[in-house]
Amino acid sequence: MLAGMKSLFHFAFNVTDLEEARRFYGRVLACKEGRSTATWVDFDFFGHQISLHLGTPFPTAATGHVGENLVPMPHFGLILQRNDWQVLADRLQSAGTAFVIAPQLRFAGMPGEQWTMFFLDPFGNPIEVKGFESLETVYAS
Repeated sequence: MLAGMKSLFHFAFNVTDLEEARRFYGRVLACKEGRSTATWVDFDFFGHQISLHLGTPFPTAATGHVGENLVPMPHFGLILQRNDWQVLADRLQSAGTAFVIAPQLRFAGMPGEQWTMFFLDPFGNPIEVKGFESLETVYAS
């Protein structure tokens, strides 16, 4: 990273219904809504900006080989401290979320040990949420 630069990640993608997007991202994931128009809405996605635009969601396929799983590609997500990850996993389970990959530990005892879960938003956009005991170990090899 260039010295002194601070940044937020921004990701814009398509959804087919802004009210359903508000329900899922705003109520289920508890993301704060930002600016919006008749064709898009921004959310604070755990400290980063996502912009959901009306349109056709990108095609995905389970082609990413990670451990014993094939994961949907492309996908986006976030990395949380383990305790925060568990709070979100419990929230998603309480909301009746259908998981592509249920909350689980992967790479146990190895560098990069992490908890993970994959789920789809209501428009088929795949999201992965990882949990680490320490964010200092995210890039451990």
